[in-house]
Amino acid sequence: MKEKILKGAEELFFKYGIKNITMDEIAKHLGMSKKTIYQYYKDKDEMVHSIMQYKIEEDRIMCSKTYTESENLVVEVFGIMKNLKDIIGNINPILFHELHKFYPNTWKLYEDFKNGFILESIERCLNKGQVDGLVRNDVNIKLLARMRLENIDMGLHGRVFPADKFSMLEVQLAMTEHFLYGICTLKGHKLINKHKNIVEE
Repeated sequence: MKEKILKGAEELFFKYGIKNITMDEIAKHLGMSKKTIYQYYKDKDEMVHSIMQYKIEEDRIMCSKTYTESENLVVEVFGIMKNLKDIIGNINPILFHELHKFYPNTWKLYEDFKNGFILESIERCLNKGQVDGLVRNDVNIKLLARMRLENIDMGLHGRVFPADKFSMLEVQLAMTEHFLYGICTLKGHKLINKHKNIVEE
């Protein structure tokens, strides 16, 4: 029941944002009483926090699985890009603004995940890429990994890429691809073009 409630709330939050959704609307969406929801969650804040915990664990599993199943850095990044379409393809950009502004404790979960697991994953990916001859040897891995984190953050906020002009998914995919081309060797570029079905002259 807890998972069912979270899934229903997540659907509404992702589509309309958090502030626009009331507990009454969540109950109506789920076809149950508010009293039932309150048996599992004391308020909307707790639901938001639980959803973030659930999504972080889901992303951690996805990233680890993609790394394990990918033969090289290029395959891994394209795998993550494919998963990005499922993860953020239908999220209202206002969600991240609201999390950052109104839910600092929940936002900290994301920040800790990003600066811990995600940073380590990027560094591991770049190191493997250098060993395989796909990432340039002159790349400063510690520096570029942090730059990549800033790319991700920049794409979540509307300051640089307003939501009325750019889709969040479009921005994330473009920046990921740009980053990949920037760090790769000629051998890496050939693999990227192969994945994109680009025929080189």
